[in-house]
Amino acid sequence: MLLFLGSFNGKIGRNDEKEATDMAHKKLVVVSLDAMGFDDMNEWVDQTPHLKYLRDHGSWVKHVQGIFPTLTYPSHTSIITGQYPAVHGIVNNTKLQPNRLSPDWYWYRKDVQATPLYDIAHDHHMTTAAFLWPVTASSKIDYNLAEIFPNRIWTNQVMVSLKASSPWFLLKMNHRYGHLRHGIKQPWLDDFITACAVDTLQHEQPDLTLIHLVDMDSMRHRYGVRSKEARAAFKRHDGRVAQIIQATKDAGTFDNTNFVFLGDHYQKNVDRMIHLNMLFAREGWLQPIPSKTTYRKNWQVTAKTCDGETYIYTRGNVDLGRLKAMIAGVEGVQQIYDGAQAVKLGADPKCSFLVEAKPGYYFTDEVNRPAVVEKVDPQSLGTHDRYHGVHGYGPTQPDYYTTAVFFGPDIQSGTQVESAHLVDEGPTFARLLNLHYPHPTAGQAIEEVLK
Repeated sequence: MLLFLGSFNGKIGRNDEKEATDMAHKKLVVVSLDAMGFDDMNEWVDQTPHLKYLRDHGSWVKHVQGIFPTLTYPSHTSIITGQYPAVHGIVNNTKLQPNRLSPDWYWYRKDVQATPLYDIAHDHHMTTAAFLWPVTASSKIDYNLAEIFPNRIWTNQVMVSLKASSPWFLLKMNHRYGHLRHGIKQPWLDDFITACAVDTLQHEQPDLTLIHLVDMDSMRHRYGVRSKEARAAFKRHDGRVAQIIQATKDAGTFDNTNFVFLGDHYQKNVDRMIHLNMLFAREGWLQPIPSKTTYRKNWQVTAKTCDGETYIYTRGNVDLGRLKAMIAGVEGVQQIYDGAQAVKLGADPKCSFLVEAKPGYYFTDEVNRPAVVEKVDPQSLGTHDRYHGVHGYGPTQPDYYTTAVFFGPDIQSGTQVESAHLVDEGPTFARLLNLHYPHPTAGQAIEEVLK
């Protein structure tokens, strides 16, 4: 039985008299289903009745082209700012800290160099809520459960989360729903986040709500892109989507709420790793730390992984032509963009090269490995940097689109839009909230989905 569709009539349960409600009073709920691709909404949706209904009765933007690189943190920041990483500054998931096996992520709002929509909403006296939306730690979001984890021995999850989130809100949510979690393991973490979001939508009724669910991404990393585990996660997401929409019906805000259900990137299956830093160590351009896979900070040339792509950074007088030829000769390397090309693609302007792997391969930062190119041991899957599926490739790879579904009183019904760019989503959100970015964005509103 459909959870939130049961009371819908021919007008999808909405009150016709509310169609003319002033835009300034409309609410927006954005749900990111991490790693959802076009293939999911096209091939698996018959097993997800709520998502199918939303796709068929809202506006489905079928093929959404991502950014360089197609990683979670750069992608979510592009979604919410309408800018590419070269402008907003979140060029990777993690920072370049070669001596650390677990480097810091770009967790904090202070690292974002463009204006995110939640700041604009806050400045217009709208209430905002975010649930594990990347790069929002220590932001001005009113109800914020920030995505962050402890990676120092002197701290723990409670300490870092309290510092990064809305502390009293976090404590209240954890008191009510903490029993649902098993640390940060999936699918329990997404169940906890959904319960917190449902509670907040019912009782706080924020104007802008951002929700990030990671269950399917986690299953794809561990088991593969089209695995039964990934499919099961997609079906679990359908139930979470139903709960989120039902929460607005219970709160009496459904008629006045627009919804977006989107992916940030897709994934590809892999079975081989490329350790370019092994090459650079042989040249004396970096110094491995004995008995570890990390290396010292005094490098001249370093690779910084984006999984399906990797940045190459250089210091001092390095022969870039020789370096490029060396990288080009490595098994599994498909494309090398120089620094100027990387900037045009919207990637990190500080890199010397952006290197893309062939399908089936991905990059690590590791040294002290048996070979530059190495098969992934199936027994190692689920451990650090050992995957069956990854993302981070260039968004122009074949069959690598993400997707988005819009639904609500200001959304066209039964519409399909063939293509858009990830950076178009933020400007579309802004239109739905009657807000404006302070500077021109790289993306433009997707007019076809709007009434």
